Amino acid sequence: MGVITDNLDIWSEALVGTLVLFFAGGALALVLGIIVGAMRVSPVPIARGVGTFYVSAIRNTPLTLVFFAFVFALPPLLGLRLTGDVSLTLGICALGIYTATYVAEAIRSGVNTVPIGQAEAARALGLTFGQVMSLIVLPQAFRSVIPPMMSVFIALLKNTTVAAGFSIVNLGSVRNYLSERGENAFVVILWVMVIFVALVLLLSWLQRSLENRWRVAR
Repeated sequence: MGVITDNLDIWSEALVGTLVLFFAGGALALVLGIIVGAMRVSPVPIARGVGTFYVSAIRNTPLTLVFFAFVFALPPLLGLRLTGDVSLTLGICALGIYTATYVAEAIRSGVNTVPIGQAEAARALGLTFGQVMSLIVLPQAFRSVIPPMMSVFIALLKNTTVAAGFSIVNLGSVRNYLSERGENAFVVILWVMVIFVALVLLLSWLQRSLENRWRVAR
């Protein structure tokens, strides 16, 4: 425990960095993913095309390259000075935009589980596409996509370590800082693993709780 108690300042900063990346990136991914997912099932060909292009282009690009584009290529174009806060914000954008593609596909798969007759009945009543999606389809789709959606967010949590290679403080970078203080790198990595396992178990518990609460009756 000495490696933690003797370096609480670094561990706390790293944990906060990971949680900020996870929650902020997850919020961005959820909002953007819902929009793109709706575009993927839209009756408008242009919307479907844009949604399909976004998912295909971003999802098939390595996350490391997405980080390179946001953290190193984007700041000069925008005239930004690469400070710690700017790097963190750009890292959140990279994680959110990348993860949104997986959220969109999970949403699309959930939409496909809703009987098409319900959407047709809603449109027959005069509801617009947006109303059909927000009032009829998405509430039912969310209940069926809880397991794949939680898998996406578990992957997001682990992907936060990629930010360590771009000068963003998080649990993935804690080994470098503690090595400078003479701590054993292997022990540090073991503790990082323990923390990630604990966080993933917490997300798994949340998944089971949501599934039990919103289980679809068969």
